[in-house]
Amino acid sequence: MLTVKFTRRKLAATLAAPAAAALAQSQAPSSAVPGDELKAARERLGAAADALARQEVPIATEPAFQFKA
Repeated sequence: MLTVKFTRRKLAATLAAPAAAALAQSQAPSSAVPGDELKAARERLGAAADALARQEVPIATEPAFQFKA
C-alpha cells in the first residue's frame, strides 16, 4: 500500500497555489475609485469567510488551546 505524507502546510500550499496564480494573472493596474476597491475587498473577504464557515472541522482535528493571562 502506498502512503503519501502531507503536512497541513504542504496541503495548504498545494491548494492555494492555483488560486494565487489565477489572482496574479487577473490583477491588472486599475484606476478604480478607492471606495470601489474597498467595497470589492470587503466582498472578497466576506466570500472567503463564508467559504471557511461552511467547512466542517471535527473536534479531534482542531488543536487544543488554553489561554492564560
